[in-house]
Amino acid sequence: MFKYVKHLNYPINIKKKDLKMAKYLLTQFGGANGELGASLRYFSQKFTMPDERGKALLNDIATEELGHCEMICTMVSQLVKDATLEEMEAAGLGSMYAEHGKGIYPSDSFGNPFTVTYFAVTGDVLANLYEDMAAEEKARATYEALINMTDDEDVIGVLLFLRQREIVHFNRFKALYDYYKKKGY
Repeated sequence: MFKYVKHLNYPINIKKKDLKMAKYLLTQFGGANGELGASLRYFSQKFTMPDERGKALLNDIATEELGHCEMICTMVSQLVKDATLEEMEAAGLGSMYAEHGKGIYPSDSFGNPFTVTYFAVTGDVLANLYEDMAAEEKARATYEALINMTDDEDVIGVLLFLRQREIVHFNRFKALYDYYKKKGY
């Protein structure tokens, strides 16, 4: 059962448009190491967890990752809000605009659409959790790169929050991995 809370996990109020940052942020929505893939990966993997402890953890983190999708999309939307068509084209977002206007489409920063080939689901509990830890580390590294690409404190604050959540998720997956490894899975 899902419950939607009608506010973001971290307040987002970006005041300056920055179309290049908006383009870069798209990768954390629909890119190979983005939040949409993480959410779907964890949701799919939960069904092969051997007990309720694992199923609950993967479901909890999958749900939180959907919230992160909402945050990324909110950021992109605010960063392009007042942009002209000429500005969109100059920032390399002309194709996005032609297809989707200022709507947010799950893609990476190059415009490649999201695909489920970004992640794997196996019947092996430890292999899945190992992939999950790697995914969280890749997302953390991407957030760090994005932080280095801006000086806008309104953007940096959100990215730091999201980066920290990746670390928390990694640690929770690591604890579950260690628990299952000790149990002989």
